[in-house]
Amino acid sequence: MKQHEVIEKNVGLMALLMVLAVSIGGLVQIVPLFFQQETTQPVDGLKPYTALQLEGRDIFIREGCVGCHSQMIRPFRAETERYGHYSVAGESVWDHPFLWGSKRTGPDLARVGGRYSDDWHRAHLYNPRNVVPESKMPAYPWLVENRLDGEHTAAKLQAMHTLGVPYSDADIEGAVASVKGKTEMDALVAYLQVLGTSLKNKR
Repeated sequence: MKQHEVIEKNVGLMALLMVLAVSIGGLVQIVPLFFQQETTQPVDGLKPYTALQLEGRDIFIREGCVGCHSQMIRPFRAETERYGHYSVAGESVWDHPFLWGSKRTGPDLARVGGRYSDDWHRAHLYNPRNVVPESKMPAYPWLVENRLDGEHTAAKLQAMHTLGVPYSDADIEGAVASVKGKTEMDALVAYLQVLGTSLKNKR
């Protein structure tokens, strides 16, 4: 009883003990995930992004798309009925950084791959109101004009390889040629069209 009184009257000590309790609780929840195969191993059929898709992912980040679109379907009926199978950790083991997000000004994109045609995506990105009249999404017409030169593409693949993404030497050597002359629109559409397809193809 006296010990409780000491803690309750000492704000600093109480704060320290609270931080300690939360830290231990967090570690108990998080640490086991580092040793579970389903959170550390890729799902069957998962392939690294191609050079073009990786460039598209960087454009997705650069243009702030991640600020309005999550890529994480929660395991709730309301979400799976709208977006598809819930997200699993094995789909994202080669993503650096993760783009799960939590903001949904626009719909979740975790399963958008293959849902619409390339032409639909191009029209939507060029001016969203052309295909979704009530859309609040900004237009990105410059993606059609901007072309990739591949200057940093091989270095990006090499960096991902260093982080454990299984790119071969041939992938890295051919990276520049595979993106040079393509537009940023080509790259972003290629990225969107691959999202969630590894689990779709598995099912």
